[in-house]
Amino acid sequence: MRTLVTGATGLIGYDMVQQLVAGGHEVRVLARSVEKARALFSNTCTILQGDVTEPQSLAPAMEGCEIVFHAAGFPEQWMKDPAIFQQVNVEGTRNVLNAGTSAGVRRVVYTSTIDVFAARAGESYDESVLDTQPKGTYYERSKQDADRVAVEFLSRGMDIVFIHPAGLYGPGPMGSPGVNQLIIDLKKGKIPMLLPGGFPLVYSEDVARGHLLAASSAAAGDRFILSEGYYDLTEVATIVCKNLGIAKTPPVMPLWMGKAIAGAGEAISSITGKPPLIPKGQLHFMQWKAIPKSERANVVLGWKALPFEEGVKKTISFLESKGLLS
Repeated sequence: MRTLVTGATGLIGYDMVQQLVAGGHEVRVLARSVEKARALFSNTCTILQGDVTEPQSLAPAMEGCEIVFHAAGFPEQWMKDPAIFQQVNVEGTRNVLNAGTSAGVRRVVYTSTIDVFAARAGESYDESVLDTQPKGTYYERSKQDADRVAVEFLSRGMDIVFIHPAGLYGPGPMGSPGVNQLIIDLKKGKIPMLLPGGFPLVYSEDVARGHLLAASSAAAGDRFILSEGYYDLTEVATIVCKNLGIAKTPPVMPLWMGKAIAGAGEAISSITGKPPLIPKGQLHFMQWKAIPKSERANVVLGWKALPFEEGVKKTISFLESKGLLS
C-alpha cells in the first residue's frame, strides 16, 4: 500500500514512517527539507520536497497514494507573528484535504489534538464533546479551526479519521520543547524550579501505532484520544529524576510567579523575536488539568499505552545513545 506522511520529521510522523516501513508499506514523505528527512530515513522511503502551505507541492506527492497520514502542524506556544498558526495548522490542513480529494486518496488519518475537547479542571473527558468556545491560545484555536475544516471535508464524503494525542515524549527527532527536553534539562541541572500544573502524556511510538490501527480498522469520522495518563509536572520530574539518578526533584514555582515571568518574557520577546523562557500558552495549558480517557481506542482499535515510567526509561536510553545527556 502506498502512503504519504506529512510532518514526518516530527516525533509522531517519524515513528509512523518507521512502523509503516517495517510493515512493508511503500512510504512517501513530504518534507520541507529533503536533507533533514534523508538524515532521518536514509533510503527507506521516498522523500519529496514540499510544504503543506504550498498547494502546488502536494499533488505530485499524493499521486497514487491510498492513505495520507497528515501529521504536519505547528505545535509551538509562542511566535512573534501568530499568523503562522493559521497558515500551517488551518490552511495547511485545507490544502492537504483539497489535494487528497483531487488525487482520489482513499483515507486521511488526521493528527488533531486533545485541545479541541471540552472539559473542566479535574474532569475526565472522552471524544464526545468538542469545545465550541475559542480556546485560550493561538495554537489551540488554530487546531480547533483545523478540526472544523476536516469536519467540513468529512461532511462532503471524504473518509477522514481523527487522532487526538496527549503530550508526546519518546525516541525521535528533537523539535518543540516537551518532556524530552525536560529530561535533558533536568540531567544538566538547568531547571531550578518546575512550573505549576500538569498534563496528560503518551509515548510517541504508541501514538504512531494508534494512527496505523485507525487507518486499517476505524470508520470514517471516528475520533480516538490517545493518552496514557495525567501527571502533575512534579510527578513527571520525580520519575525522570529517579531514573537519571538525581536525588532531589526541583521545587514548584508559585503560579503568580509563573504568570509574571511569562507576561514579562513575552513582552520582551515581542521586541527581540526570541522565544520567551515561559510562554503564556504553555502555562495556560498546564492549568487546564482535565483528564482525557482512551477507552474508545482501547476497545475499538485494541490500542494500549506504555506506562510512563517504562517509556521514560526507553526515552532516556535513546537520549543517551544520541549523546544528549552527556
